[in-house]
Amino acid sequence: MSDLAKKPTPDAATPVPRGLSRRQKAAIIVRVLLTEGGDIDLSRLPEDMQSEITWLMSTMRVVDKFTMDSVVKEFTSQLSSVGVSFPDGLEGALGLLDGKLSDGLIERIREQAGTPVSLDPWDRLAEMESAELLPVLETESIEIGAVFLSKLKVAKAAELLGMMPGPKARQITFAMSKTGAITPDAVRRIGESLVSQLTARPETAFSKGPVERVGALLNFSPAQTRDDVLEGLREDDESFADEVTKAIFTFDNIPERMDPRDIPKVIRGVDQGDLVTALAFAVANGQQKPADFILENMSKRMSEGLREEMGEIGKIKTKDGDAAMSAVILEIRALEESGEITLAVDEDDDEE
Repeated sequence: MSDLAKKPTPDAATPVPRGLSRRQKAAIIVRVLLTEGGDIDLSRLPEDMQSEITWLMSTMRVVDKFTMDSVVKEFTSQLSSVGVSFPDGLEGALGLLDGKLSDGLIERIREQAGTPVSLDPWDRLAEMESAELLPVLETESIEIGAVFLSKLKVAKAAELLGMMPGPKARQITFAMSKTGAITPDAVRRIGESLVSQLTARPETAFSKGPVERVGALLNFSPAQTRDDVLEGLREDDESFADEVTKAIFTFDNIPERMDPRDIPKVIRGVDQGDLVTALAFAVANGQQKPADFILENMSKRMSEGLREEMGEIGKIKTKDGDAAMSAVILEIRALEESGEITLAVDEDDDEE
């Protein structure tokens, strides 16, 4: 740099001395920024440019103040003329749009561009809710499950473990002791596979899950049938049977899960004959509590009229009694789905 002789301080119109390449000017700017305590990230530049700037900085030695000021003025002039800048490359654009695009679309864009997923898949999995992760964890092998839980934060891993059937939870916990030899590359591939499954779920034929569908079916089944089915389910899959039990709303659940103020809405939508039959059948079969709950949360005049009819109805066939109770439950469920009433969560579920 012997040709860079000292000259008077330039004004705004003074041109940069000739003989400096763009890379040399860049090296001067980098040196000035570092001197002023600037925090610059050169790692975002192509590696060949990083290398060349480094070599230039090792050979340029001394640059006079006139040249330095000229380069800085040219640099700031160019910056002030920029209206807006866009990030370099696809990953830069995706970073700028972070949180604005769906995960599935991001994956498809990367696939179309032929670029690998550069983000850590485990970061994405860690951001998902446990309810989203559980179905995939339940269908994967014990070994994959062990890696899965090992990579999550302890709190979320413990939550997922508690949501799984006991036997599989124990198997996964034991398998975690055998994950010490797995390579980082294998762990990353597992994470990418899990992300792919979660972001590319096919459209399902049913709008509700199996628990909700079975629960809805048993809601309107005769009590004996419901008990027999639940007993059989519990023998085959205790966890599934427990979930179905929680999803069921029966006549006995009315006092614990309904707001007393919602009873008038229900009885308005039920045929009076069905209501009388359901109440009388409940009393005759030891279900006094839900019957009293309904009768006590309506007008006194209507309650007295229903009690009178109940006393005159005589013996009710099981088939007719179950059908009448189902009519009441059907109306409650319809009101819940429409948002007119809200059913409380079973207190037993909260204690578990």
